[in-house]
Order: sequence, then C-alpha cells, then structure tokens
Amino acid sequence: MSAALPVAGNREVGRAALRLLAADRRAVATMIFLSSLAAVAGLGAPWLLGRVIDTVTSGGGGNRVDLLAAGVLGCAVVQTVLARFALTVGYRFGERTAARIREGFLRRALALPASVVERVPSGDLAARGSTDVDTVATTLRDVLPKVFISFVQVLFIVAAVVVLDPMLGLAGVLGLSGIWFCVRWYLRVARDAYLAEGAANSRLAEELAATTAGARTVEAFELAGRRLAAGDVAIADTRRTRLATLALRSVFFPLVETSYAIPTVLVLLLGGVLYIDGHVSLGTVAAAVLYLRQLVNPLDTILLWVEQLQSSSASFARVEGIGSLPAPRSSVSASPDSDRIEVRGVRYSYEPGRDVLHDVDLTVRPGERLAIVGLSGAGKSTLGRLIAGVDRPTGGTVEVGGVPIADLGPDQLRRQVVLVTQEHHVFRETLRDNLMVAASDEALRRALDTVGADWAGDLDRDLGEEPLDGAQAQQLALARVLLADPHTVILDEATALLDPGAARTAERALAAVLHERTVIAIAHRLQTAHDADRVAVMEDGRIIELGTHDDLVAEGGSYAALWRSWHSTPSIHGEQLTAPNP
Repeated sequence: MSAALPVAGNREVGRAALRLLAADRRAVATMIFLSSLAAVAGLGAPWLLGRVIDTVTSGGGGNRVDLLAAGVLGCAVVQTVLARFALTVGYRFGERTAARIREGFLRRALALPASVVERVPSGDLAARGSTDVDTVATTLRDVLPKVFISFVQVLFIVAAVVVLDPMLGLAGVLGLSGIWFCVRWYLRVARDAYLAEGAANSRLAEELAATTAGARTVEAFELAGRRLAAGDVAIADTRRTRLATLALRSVFFPLVETSYAIPTVLVLLLGGVLYIDGHVSLGTVAAAVLYLRQLVNPLDTILLWVEQLQSSSASFARVEGIGSLPAPRSSVSASPDSDRIEVRGVRYSYEPGRDVLHDVDLTVRPGERLAIVGLSGAGKSTLGRLIAGVDRPTGGTVEVGGVPIADLGPDQLRRQVVLVTQEHHVFRETLRDNLMVAASDEALRRALDTVGADWAGDLDRDLGEEPLDGAQAQQLALARVLLADPHTVILDEATALLDPGAARTAERALAAVLHERTVIAIAHRLQTAHDADRVAVMEDGRIIELGTHDDLVAEGGSYAALWRSWHSTPSIHGEQLTAPNP
C-alpha cells in the first residue's frame, strides 16, 4: 500500500535554509558587503542631483554643477561595478548551494529503507528529485542573488529618504504600505496553491510512469481506455492547479504596479506644501522623489521573482519532506557471533492494528536448507523480508548471532543475509559498475563464470545500450550475491518469472551460488520443500508446522494435504520447475 510523501513545514524549511546559508557563510558575508557598498554608491546620485537643482535655483556657478554631475556619473559607475561583483558572488553561491541540495536529496533517497521506498509513490519521489530540485536550484542560481541585492538596495533607499527629510520619508513609507499588504496576502495564499500544484504534478508523473511501465498489461487486457481516463483526470487536476496559481498572479501584479505610484504622489504633495512653507528646498523634494523612483527597479526585481520564490518555497518544502521519512537503520557496534538466525515472537503489520504475522518463532541453523511453504497471503514473503533485514518487525526480534538483523548497517547486513527475488535491476552503466563491488577484474570474472554467464565479455560493456534478457539479468544478480558472499541466501521465487529454458539456466547458476550456504527458500513448488532439510508451513501469518518433508507427510496435516494436492495434479506438476539441490 503506497503512502503519501510528507511535506516539510515552514519551520523546517526555514531551518534548512539557514543551514544552507551557514554552510557557505563566507560567500553570504561577501555578498552582503558588496551589496551594501553598491547600495550606498547608488544613494549618491539622487542626493547629488538634488544639490544640482538647489545650485541652479540659487544661481550657483556652472563649475559646481559640472562637478556635481561628474559625481553622479561616478556613483553610477561604482554602483554598477559593485553590483556586478555582488551578483557574481551570488551566482557562485547559488550553484554551490544547488549542488548541496541535489547531493543531500540523493543521499536521503538512497539511505531510505527499502520498505519505505517501495511504499511511497514512485512518481512523487521522481518529481521531487527532478522537477522540485531543479526549481529550487534555478531559484538559488538565478533568482536569490538578484532578490537579495535588490532587498539590500530597498533598505538603504528607504533609510536615505528618512534621513533626507523625516516627514517626506514617513510619507514614502506609508505609501509603500500598500505593497506590503499585497505581498503579505499573496504569500499567505500562494504557498498552499503551489503545494497543490506540486502534488498534482506528482500525481500526473505517477500516472504516466504507471501507464508506461505497464504498457504490455494495458495492451493485453485492453485497458487503454481506463488508463487514458485516469491520465485525463490527472491532467485536468494539473491544469486546474496551474490556473489557480495563474489567477493569483493576475491579481497580485496589477495591484503592485498600481501601488508603485502612491509613495511618489504622497511625497510630491507633501513636499510641495513643505517647499511653499519654506521647510524644505526644491532639491530635497526632487531627491526624495528620485529615491522613491529608484525603488521601482529593486522592487520590480523582488516582486517579479516573488512568484518564483513562492514556487521554490513549496518545492523546497517537498524536497525537505524526504527528511521526515524514517531514518535509515543505525549500525550497531557489535558483530554477530555466529550464523544462527533466531526469530522470536515476531509480529508485523503493514497498517497499524492489522498484523500479517502473529507470534512467529523460528530458528535457522547454519548450513541448513529451510523451505517456507503455504498458500498465497500466508505471510511467507513478509517473513523472508524480516529475516533479510528489509523490514523491521512490529514486535518481537529477528537476530543473527545475537544481533538484531534490522540494526545492521548495509555493509554488515550484506555479509550476513541476501534476499534474491524475481526482480533484478540492471543499471544503465557498465557491467563492472553493475556488479556493485570494488574488486579486481579477476574476481569479477570468476563470479560471472561461476554463475554460467558466458555472455559476459568486456566488463566495460554498457548495459544501457546493450540490455540483458531475463536469464542474463538473473545471472548478474546471482554474481552480485557471490561477490557479497553472505552466509545466508533467501530465495523468494527467484526464477518464477523466467521461461522454462531460461529458468533451467538460472537454476544451475543458483546451485553454484547456494553451495555451502544457509538457504531459506520461499517456495510454491513443493519439490523445493521435498529437497530441503526442514519445511516450515505458514497459514494466516503463523507457522503451523515445522519438520522434515517425510515427518510432515507422515503426520497427515496441512503440509501433507498440500503435497497430495500438488503430487496428484500431473498436468500442473509437469510444468513445475524444480529448484536446485545444492
């Protein structure tokens, strides 16, 4: 059963942003310093222009005007140069921070327990790792430096107007309050809208991924109409959420553009009255108006990108939500003192309050072959996953050599127990990289030869361009098991999906892998149970019988009934593929 991925709250997003800033504090400090110098340089031009006006109105000489004009030009040049350096530092900061976010997301995703990854929607996880991470990275690289520099400029310009004349400064600040209320309204309603848009994008990605992956099933069962209908619903939901965010922008931006004129109008009106009364000079009023007009560019930058910032905030919340998932197992310091596996009083539930395993007790002795049989839904695969350390029991313990299997780190666990299932992933990388173990070429080739992979030639062969068939993928997976060298191998119908010819090849490879190892076979083919040292029979999440094949048949219980039913159906029995007898 899939579970929705969590979304980080505002507080968690804020703390994550502070950690990113702290990680590159030198660049942040440099950006603040250069932005402040650029803002100070930009304040000089309006003030000097005001002095030009006062000089002209008072009948001053042309030399003074020329000198003031040169000062205006100098301030503009200095501001441009400093702003350019600040932007360069900001871009570099953005690239490094974007890299940290990508690397952090990848580390978190790879560190998640396999049981968690299997239950979350794959489309949502993919959308967060691609679309959302790219959105945040783009914002950090292209938007955040510009917005940061603009914000510093706004602060300095407002302070300059207040210092120039407190009354005019107060009028300008009051005029800016309209923009403040517009932004506050937008930020309050936009986050949920963008989160809804992100969730809709994830659902659409999930639908597309499911339809693409199941293309053969869709064709075989004529499900195209149903899948198209599901896709249409997801597309309609995506369109609706995008139109909702577009509607917010269509209200927000006109309100802001209108609000720009209010501070200038107020300062002109008040400045005219103060100038007539002789409280301020004409140059002071002109400088105040120029300062307020100077606000337009940085405010435009901030407000034009606030939509991107809001979208990025929602994306960042989705990216950081991965951190709310269960943490990976913490490695224990103790090492198992033997290869003995003990299952004691184990319970397990996929959903709270609905156990699928009930008080299971089992001991697996080193070197023995144990078959676990039972009808579908009896809990066989679930028990196998617990013994393999994929899942952690809800109650009870599963230990190897006195150490809880679920507490072993990945490296320790791989040396103890390996689960071999029907599914084997082949990465779009070289054969050497797909073997996943840092070993000599000789060791890699020896493992491939042992499992009969005579197709394996060049270890640098790109398996993305030259894909493997089912039997070859199975042999690759078994070579990985050999290289991992665990003492226990759990087989969960490892050859069930292969055609008979490929399955026979895979079973010969299995025999080589299982030699002198403890084997736990989760079997639907009772020939596997017949060849095992012991057989555990499961029913409704419990082990109801445990013993040798002959003893269980002699007892005449559930296993005996299964054996008689299987043995008396030649048409079915003839199609069964016997497991290897290592």
